[in-house]
Amino acid sequence: MFNPPVIAVVDDEEAIRDALSDLLLVMGYSCQAFDRAEAFLAADAPNRFDCLITDIRMPGMNGLELLQHLKAAGSTLPVIIVTSMNDPLVRSRALESGAHAYLTKPVTDDVLLESLKTALPGRQIPGEDEEGPSGS
Repeated sequence: MFNPPVIAVVDDEEAIRDALSDLLLVMGYSCQAFDRAEAFLAADAPNRFDCLITDIRMPGMNGLELLQHLKAAGSTLPVIIVTSMNDPLVRSRALESGAHAYLTKPVTDDVLLESLKTALPGRQIPGEDEEGPSGS
């Protein structure tokens, strides 16, 4: 039986959370959204998800601090940052802290979904059969 990867979305903007969640659900992923990094951590979420998509700018703990907190705790959860911050220094800090990808808004669905595929090596991706894409 196929169990789709479970993706966490952490973003303080409701419209962004809803849009990302809707995209993931339509594409066959399972997901849960959180409005703050603290809510994600309080739910013991790092142990329940296969990947995290987060923004940088959020009240309280920001996305970069969340990433650094996870890595300091020994988490191997892949983190994809989706943000409007096009700051090379912040991008560099995020990638050095272990972010799998740093995507700037607006992000196309294809780019985000490709980042998810590469963040989840060895996992069956929704829409692919168990043997991978067919060559016919």
